[in-house]
Amino acid sequence: MATVRKLLSEKNDTKVYTVATSDTVLKALETMAEGNTGAVLVTEDDKIVGIFTERDYARQGEIKGHSAKEMIVGDFMTRKLVMVKPETSLQECAQLMRTYHLRHLPVLEQDNIVGIVSIRGLAEGLLEVQKGTIVQLENYIMGTGYGH
Repeated sequence: MATVRKLLSEKNDTKVYTVATSDTVLKALETMAEGNTGAVLVTEDDKIVGIFTERDYARQGEIKGHSAKEMIVGDFMTRKLVMVKPETSLQECAQLMRTYHLRHLPVLEQDNIVGIVSIRGLAEGLLEVQKGTIVQLENYIMGTGYGH
């Protein structure tokens, strides 16, 4: 069974990007651009208190008359975090994302955030699992790939 741990181990960059609740949304967007990520975790007194995503900005920013230079992350972040563990299966992640309408799941191991599973990374991981299954089925049907 493919797990979050396997997915994270295959990533080139597992750095978790953070901003403070008091930072501007512009700073959060700059941090996301720097890390080539769609989400940053939000901290307060060195504790994770939420998540801020590109989607949060798209839905609450300029189109509602707010300027990223003036918006404060703490006012627009999502406080209710849904987290997973490294042992969580990719199928469970997909179900959580579907149930809670999420695109990012922070990964918690021994009280530390060790990565974030994005919907894109999850899709890529699930596709790899499916490819492996297809190859196994092809080998079985063709009678190849097995020691006789």
